[in-house]
Order: sequence, then structure tokens, then C-alpha cells
Amino acid sequence: MAGKERWCVVTGGRGFAARHLVEMLIRYEMFSVRIADLGPSIKLEPEEEKGTVGEALRSGHAQYVSADLRDKSQVLKACEGAEVVFHMAAPDSSINNHQLHHSVNVQGTKNIIDACVELKVKRLIYTSSPSVVFDGVHGIINGDESLPYPAKHNDSYSATKAEGEALVLKSNGINGLLTCCIRPSSIFGPGDRLLVPSLVTAARAGKSKFIIGDGNNMYDFTYVENVAHGHVCAERALASEGTVSERAAGEAYFITNGEPIKFWEFVSLILEGLGYGRPSIKIPAPVMLPIAHLVEQTYKLLAPYGMKVPQLTPSRIRLLSCSRTFSCSKANDRLGYTPIVPFQEGLRRTIESYSHLKAEVRPKKERPSKASIYLGSGRVANTLLWRNSKQTLTAVLVLVALYFNFIAPGYTMITAVSKFLLVLSVFLFVHGKLPGKILGYTIEKLPESSFHFSEEMSHRVALSVASSWNSAVNGLKSLCKGNDSALFAKVAFSLLILSFLGAISLQSLFVTVLPIAFVAFVIYERKEDEIDGLVLDILSFGCKLKTDVLRKFKSKGLGKIE
Repeated sequence: MAGKERWCVVTGGRGFAARHLVEMLIRYEMFSVRIADLGPSIKLEPEEEKGTVGEALRSGHAQYVSADLRDKSQVLKACEGAEVVFHMAAPDSSINNHQLHHSVNVQGTKNIIDACVELKVKRLIYTSSPSVVFDGVHGIINGDESLPYPAKHNDSYSATKAEGEALVLKSNGINGLLTCCIRPSSIFGPGDRLLVPSLVTAARAGKSKFIIGDGNNMYDFTYVENVAHGHVCAERALASEGTVSERAAGEAYFITNGEPIKFWEFVSLILEGLGYGRPSIKIPAPVMLPIAHLVEQTYKLLAPYGMKVPQLTPSRIRLLSCSRTFSCSKANDRLGYTPIVPFQEGLRRTIESYSHLKAEVRPKKERPSKASIYLGSGRVANTLLWRNSKQTLTAVLVLVALYFNFIAPGYTMITAVSKFLLVLSVFLFVHGKLPGKILGYTIEKLPESSFHFSEEMSHRVALSVASSWNSAVNGLKSLCKGNDSALFAKVAFSLLILSFLGAISLQSLFVTVLPIAFVAFVIYERKEDEIDGLVLDILSFGCKLKTDVLRKFKSKGLGKIE
């Protein structure tokens, strides 16, 4: 690094793949590295503190800058004086929130491009995703960069990543800026906080025994160090002079380990390496999709009240059951990329790095039941599972009082609501007038915070409503085109269910559904394995019956033709 100090920027620099890129850039002494991320300050892991990154930060060959990509002034500050920008920042792909993904993947990327053009940055390498060419329906085998963007993506993350990628490619050549996009496929390796931890969580919860689909779908997994290497190759190709740079710029590239493997075999190797059992029970994807849709809708309703992001979503079911393999020929030809860590070696390093998650050394803390997880593991779960008897009995008494005072008399909905609000208003008024103590008993006053709707919660609710509205509008657009028969079937089925539920009186709902809720989840928690086994047997029988019926219909049809 003789002469003038050269700087590069890594956005999302504290992310999984970005950390490895930062270490590689520092180790190769190519640039001084500016690590840009959302956090107000950088918090290093113990091994980072003692290693390359910690030393570089102390010596001044690396620095940290807090930057929100949605704020252009912060982006300009982060990119000032940089020769190269590696744009790796992106929200968690498992959160299907269109507004969040659009604000970062599209608007944030626009801000990065504008900053690069304005500050005369020479090169911009954008971390895209293979999902930009995946529609969630058709598998991809040995796909190359000639694949077009689909009319409809699998989820909002993929759609907005495609928009961001298109913006980066279009900006190539503006004010001397050279750009390209890297599409790393299914990254794994040490430091991953999503894939391996989620597999271990599923294994400890007893969910890792299931295979979604037939289990034969092929995947390209990419060791994280190869992903970092791919970014370095891209930067070196853009920095070259003449035809090498011209051929590399303005293009997108798939990056993989070049060793396709069955997706569920990869999962099995990870789980076995950590001491857990292999998945073995196959569940057809069409059986899981309606359940996943129900879970997703439940999350949209309960997210403002603390429900965690579910693992079971329609987009994830499609990802787990489709093939996705890609060719690296173009990256090899134009960037000079070849994997530097073979798949088996990467797998060994990954398993070794998660030794603390092995089955034999797992904490003895009792795992949460499935019933608790389904109910959000919060106050609702504690109430319906009778974890807090006082809280549950209070909820039961309140519901009984509501029933006899507002539901049983047969009031209309408007009358019932208005009477309830009247009673509530009287109670709050009287409670407010009561003295602090009566006959030596302290009267706890309700704090104002109990009625306060925080700005954060308001924001979450607004985002949830907007996301639901946008999803509904997109669904209506697809329905109007008349091409999506699967969507029509889902809508028709949902409306039939709604009409059935609408025919049930409020009295019947209170008398049947609520008592069942207070009993069914407790029974399920105690007889979890038996009930799961029974449900699985029923599903398997249903699938077999469906297959037999279809086979008979086909054979009859063929007989008539002959």
C-alpha cells in the first residue's frame, strides 16, 4: 500500500458474507477498508478483536462508519474518497415486507449509485441474488445469465433485489463508473447466523425430521470465502485495462462452488455433523402451502403484538422444494473466478465452527413446545397453555363476562360494541375518581402508558397494513389477467371458508371456539408426538388417495382414446 492510501467501502459490512470480504481485502492489502453498517458503532467478536479486523482498525487501515442507505447524506459521507464500493447491504430476506425491502434494495441502491457518480468512484460491485431470476414455480438447472427476470418473483426480497440489480447495470459507464453484479447462490460457512442456527433450532424442536417435497431438488451452495473471492475477482477485472474491463463491466454473474448437491442431502450433512438425525419423512409441497399461507396471514395480524417471524412461509416452501443450480462459466471466463475452497472442505469448516451447537453439548434448558411456538411464545401462549393460572383464569372470567353481558342477549354487533364501550368508559371514569387507598388496600392507578400507542408500534402496524394492501392489489392484478389458475383456486377456497365462518353466529363462536382454544393447545402440548404422527398419517393417506384417483381418471381417459 505504498504511495497514496486507497480506500474501498463495504456496505452492510457487518453482515455474514461482508465480514469475510472485509477480512480478505485487509489480508490482501489491496485497500484500506471502510466498513459501513447501521449500528452506531462496531462491536467485534473476540476472535475479530485479536485478528485481522481488530488490528486494521487499530492501525487505521480500516475504519467503521455508521450509515443508513436510505439517507443519502450518510451514504455520501461513507463513500467520500473511495475508489471502490462493494454494495452488500440488504435486509433479512426472511422478512417479507415489501416496503422495507424496497426502501433498502431499491432506494438505498439509488443513493449508492448517485453517491458513486457524484464522488467519481471508479468501480461499484453489487451483491445481488440468484433469486432475481426465480419465479417460485419453475426449477432452474444449470441456469446461466441469459435467464430473464420473471414476470412475478417468489417474494418481495427477490423482486426488489432485481430492481436494484437493474439500476446498477444501467448505471455502468456514467461519469466513468464501472459496475457489475454478483449473484452468489445459497451462501454457507462460519459466522452464518441464519441457515445453520435455524436448522439446529428446528432439530431441537423436533421439526428436522420432515422433507418438503420429494427430496430430489438440486441446489448450488457456495462457501462464504468463495463468495468473497468472487467479489475480489470482479473488482480486479473491472480495474484491468482494455478488453478485460470492457467485457466484465455492466454484467451480472452467478457465483457458486460448482458442485451441485441435493438440497436435503446438504441439510442432512449439516445436521449429522452436529449430532442430529437426518430428515426422512416426506411431505408434498402442495400439502404444506395452504398451511404456510395460513401461518403467514396469522403473522401479518399478530406481528404488531410481538409474534416472531415464522419459518414456515409460502415463499420458503417453494425455495425448499424447487431445484436451483447455476453455471459459473461466465464468471470464470470474464472475471477469472474459480472456487478456492472445495465444497467438502467448506462443509467441514462450517460444522467445526458450530461445535457449540452440537447435540451432545446442547444446553439442558427445556425446549419450547410446538404449541407455544405456534402461539407466538408470548402472553397469548402463556394464557392458553395455562402457564400462569391467575392470568388464564382472569382471561376466562373476562370472556365469560363479555359473553353474558354482550353476546348472550343477542345484541347486534353495533349495539354490543357501543354497550361495551359505555361500560368501559364508566369503569375508567370511576377508577380514576377512586382514592389511592380504600380500607388500607392500595388502588393501583392505570398509567397513561397503558393507552399510549408508541411511534414504533404505529410504524409497524402501518407497514403491516400497507404490505397487506399491496399484496392484495398485486393478487387482484394477477387475477384480472386470468392466467393464474392456482391463485384463483386459493381465492375461491378462501372465500368459501369465509362464507362458512360468516354463517356461524357470534354466540356459537364464543361457546365452541373459545373453550376449545383453552383446551386443545394444552392437549396438543402434552401429546405432541402422537398428534403429529396421526396428522402425518392422515396427510400421507390423503396424498395416496389423490394419486390413486388421478391415476384411475387418466387410465379411463386413455382407454376411451384407444
